[in-house]
Amino acid sequence: MSSAPLLIESLDFSDLYGLHSQDDWAAAEDVLSDAAQRLEQAGAQALMICANSMHRVYDNVQERVDIPIIHIADSVGQRMKDSGANNAALIGTRNVMTENFYRQRLVAHGVDLLPPDMAVVEQLDTIIYDQLMVGKVKRDAERALKTIITRKGQEGAKAIVLACTELELIVDVGANVLPIFDSAGIHCEAAADWILG
Repeated sequence: MSSAPLLIESLDFSDLYGLHSQDDWAAAEDVLSDAAQRLEQAGAQALMICANSMHRVYDNVQERVDIPIIHIADSVGQRMKDSGANNAALIGTRNVMTENFYRQRLVAHGVDLLPPDMAVVEQLDTIIYDQLMVGKVKRDAERALKTIITRKGQEGAKAIVLACTELELIVDVGANVLPIFDSAGIHCEAAADWILG
């Protein structure tokens, strides 16, 4: 039995929370780039950004290092393509659901995405930032996610992309009305596949 040698840099969430302006995202890019460069200098041969939202600065961080960064949305998109899932609803934070940086990666893998519903975006942002990210797992949130997933199926989605690492706390990935593509788990498996070559 063996395990992968890992270098981990856990970043201070207060530096990366509630980003709205271009200046906020530029600062986040610097934080992630500095961490990526430290990990590369320490001997890392590939990197992972273990947060869906932070992939908004992926391209600029990738430009600052000479080793590959395994993109979470590409990992999900490839898994969906391999599974024949080509129609889905994307569930995550506001920027993941509404901006192009994540959606375009999935579309590039042949996934047709339902448009974001702004009422759902607001509801999810509240659940994610006000509850899950501070360690509160509530039954009401679990019920809300079941309702959202059921409605997305009624709207025509054939699968759900769970594009927030915290949502797994309130979504039973293996027992839902639609197939769930859990970004956190898929990203980890993509890293393991990369390590095993």
